[in-house]
Amino acid sequence: MMKSLLAFIIKDASLLFAGIKQTLYMVGVSMAIATLLGVPLGVAVVVTSEDNILENKYINFILSGIINIVRSIPFIVLMVALIPFTRLLVNTSIGTTAAVVPLTIAAIPFIGRIVESSLKEVDSGVIQAAQSMGANPWEIITKVLLPEALPSLVLGLTITAITLIGFSAIAGAIGAGGLGDIAVRYGYHRFQTVIMIKTVILLIILVQGVQTFGNWLASSLDHS
Repeated sequence: MMKSLLAFIIKDASLLFAGIKQTLYMVGVSMAIATLLGVPLGVAVVVTSEDNILENKYINFILSGIINIVRSIPFIVLMVALIPFTRLLVNTSIGTTAAVVPLTIAAIPFIGRIVESSLKEVDSGVIQAAQSMGANPWEIITKVLLPEALPSLVLGLTITAITLIGFSAIAGAIGAGGLGDIAVRYGYHRFQTVIMIKTVILLIILVQGVQTFGNWLASSLDHS
């Protein structure tokens, strides 16, 4: 029994390990770039909203509109629509590196909305107290808004990372590599059900690992 179980685990290990590395690469790189761009986007939407520290209804309308438009496009459609842009940036429209482009663009507005939601949960009294002490907008953003919302932001970024794992599987289904590509190419087209099952199990493990780490980190940062 143990030998059979060990053989089941070891079989296809190199193929699946390569798929895990590709999935982590796609998700990790796109998550990093999207966070660098999405957090400022979300902050800008909040601070330019009505009665906020940098109120500007025109900028707020434009940024909110961009977020809504991109988030309204299904990921598979977004991938196809971005093929010329992807090819322009990385000289190819297939493979793991090419998949990073649509994954990143899909994640930026997602993170922007999560940041917006998290910052709006910050008690307005804390902001008013900072203003009364002479804090400028930059100081309010960096020393009040972001630190106060940090646990919520971490949970939101965790949700984004999990979403990108799902998106990477979709990207893999059309040639981007990763576990999704293995599931379709071997599990579906070649009728290798065992490989399909293994990729599903690995995706579940990845998601659970990311969620557990995100919950732990958010709890560690929450000093309320």
